[in-house]
Amino acid sequence: MYGFDHNRSYTIAEIAEQTGLSPDTLRYYEKIGLILPPERGYSGQRKYSPADLSKIVFVTHLRNTRMPLKKIQEYIEAYNVQNEEKCYALLDEHRQTVESEIEEWKATLDLLKYKLEHFQEVKDGKLSKGADQHEDK
Repeated sequence: MYGFDHNRSYTIAEIAEQTGLSPDTLRYYEKIGLILPPERGYSGQRKYSPADLSKIVFVTHLRNTRMPLKKIQEYIEAYNVQNEEKCYALLDEHRQTVESEIEEWKATLDLLKYKLEHFQEVKDGKLSKGADQHEDK
């Protein structure tokens, strides 16, 4: 998914392609301090390092798991000053949130599977239409 070539730099378009973020989102993340401004080439073009890419990937994972931008900013600030205790606390709190959401998703998936089994039985003629229609699991 994420290819890291440790011997090169990446353009904003390449970072966008690697992470699925738009160039505008990357510039916004830079503006609000989620990512540090990358080096610039002689023409002013952003040149991201493999370390930059790695950090952006991590921020992307946090966003994909619905961590609020303010919490990510808190984490980045703590990370930048090497406050490991705060980093740990923020990530542990988020882990708990993610685990709770996973349990909710599992419950929803179980309900969907139950409903699909019901509709398959109706399709196969094992149940009549409307039977068990309003039953809540």
